[in-house]
Amino acid sequence: MIVRLDLAPGDVIRDDELQARLGLGRTPIREALQRLVRDQFVTVIPRRGMFVSNIDVSELGLLYETRATLEPFAMRLACARGQRRHWQEMAGVLEQATAASTPDELIAIDRRCREIVWEAADNRFLTDTLDMLYAQSDRLWHLYLGDVADLHLMITEHREILDALQHGEADTAAELIEAHMRAFDEQIRHAVQRRLTSPLAG
Repeated sequence: MIVRLDLAPGDVIRDDELQARLGLGRTPIREALQRLVRDQFVTVIPRRGMFVSNIDVSELGLLYETRATLEPFAMRLACARGQRRHWQEMAGVLEQATAASTPDELIAIDRRCREIVWEAADNRFLTDTLDMLYAQSDRLWHLYLGDVADLHLMITEHREILDALQHGEADTAAELIEAHMRAFDEQIRHAVQRRLTSPLAG
């Protein structure tokens, strides 16, 4: 809900409302909120309550440099440890993309391709970190989606990554994912800049 902006930056979070909305008990809701605080999606302000964290565009560079280090490492591990079933599943996921696919559908495909690579890498500490970082990036996609270029190019890039993984080309897979993320970083930065310089800004 936070990633997709159903709960927008600055929104107040009430666990009783979440219980009613999600049909969950108090304990799982509180456990989820504790993790969201840890992962910086939720902010606790003493004596005021819990709020959806703001998206700090000044930290885009930190997000990119962290992912640009970890994602290529995950690719190398996946190339060494991945099995045929991983790449078969990834190919099947990519086949779901069509010219008529919506941005949300394409982002879901992108997400699943990343998850398959993380599963193949078989390092839960790395996966937990990448999962959190991806979710932060995903929230940026949703915030600036209308300003971002055609997402179908992303699918083409994943097909190239899959080909490298299938052929055991670890360095190529690592280079491709780094280029993929660099393009994402540039698109988001341009989108942010356009919004900040828009006559309607503020």
